Order: sequence, then structure tokens, then C-alpha cells
Amino acid sequence: MRTGFPEFRLGSVLATSFTGTLSERHGDAVERIPTPQRLVDWLAVYGLAVDSCTAAQLELARELRESIHAAATAAALEEALPSPAVHVINSRSTQGRAAAVLTPERERQWRLGSASAVEDALGVIAADAISIISGERDGKLALCASPTCRAAFFDTSRSRTRRWCDMNTCGNREKKARFHANQRTTPPRTA
Repeated sequence: MRTGFPEFRLGSVLATSFTGTLSERHGDAVERIPTPQRLVDWLAVYGLAVDSCTAAQLELARELRESIHAAATAAALEEALPSPAVHVINSRSTQGRAAAVLTPERERQWRLGSASAVEDALGVIAADAISIISGERDGKLALCASPTCRAAFFDTSRSRTRRWCDMNTCGNREKKARFHANQRTTPPRTA
């Protein structure tokens, strides 16, 4: 991994983790894929290794990320999906030519084409977004309760009542803020 960049916020669901490459959307936004090489790094973490990425491909990735975020947010709020976002997601999905392959360890891996590896990787991400937004997978789309984050995440908890995109970041920060607010409003004890 390259140093000097914000850490990736990793999750178990590819599409919503991809939207997390831009965090704190309603606060001081943090871009986690500011360069083409950083997108290459992120894709490698998710088993979608590519050799290189151009600035134009990075822009395609960011357009897909924002489209997934818009569609997932609408789905979580049970609103109509925005047509432009649906168009981008469908376009990236159909343009990708990645193939799922089975390993001897019974795991699925993605085989990306050499000439269009980034586009293939984006196709895999778009297909994953389609599966969660359409309701094909067991879970529920939700929005982070942090007012500065509001990231879309895929809740697979038993009760489907998770509140935070990540307990170690947003959840912790919100609980600390509540604790400190309570400390300021609680009168000191007298002996």
C-alpha cells in the first residue's frame, strides 16, 4: 500500500465498500482514491488486481461510485432510484467482461481481461451493486446514522438494525460525542 493517503475503509460488501472510497460526504469529505494508482491499490485489496489505471478510468470509477451511492441511498430510503445513476450502473455492468472462476479452495475469483482490466473490475462492482440494490442478497441497505457520514451500507446483522457503516469509526465517534455532551450537562457531584 502507498503511504501518505487516507486508509481505506474496508467492508465485506464490494459495492458499498467502493462507495466508502469517499467518506464524510456531509462533513469534511475524504477522498480515498485521489490518484489512479490509489484505485489500483483499492482494487487489489478486493481481488480485482489491475496493472495500471488512467486518469480517464479513475473518472469512470468515481462516476460509478457516485451512481452506486445515489441508488443505494434511494433504495435505503425506499425512494425511486435516480435514472442517471441506474443508467451508469447498468452501463458499467454490461461493459465489463470479467469472468468468475472457481479456485481449488472452492473460492470465487474474478478473471479480468488484460486490455480492459479496470473496466472489467468496474463491471464486477456494478454487478454487485445491482445484486444488493435489487434485493437479491440477504440483507438490507441502510444509511449510517452519523450526520457527517450518511454512507450507504449493507446490513447483514441478524436483526437488520445496525446504525453505523463502521462501528470503529462512525459508531465510536458518535458514542464519544454523546459521552462528552453528557459530561458537560451533568452537574458535578458534591461531597
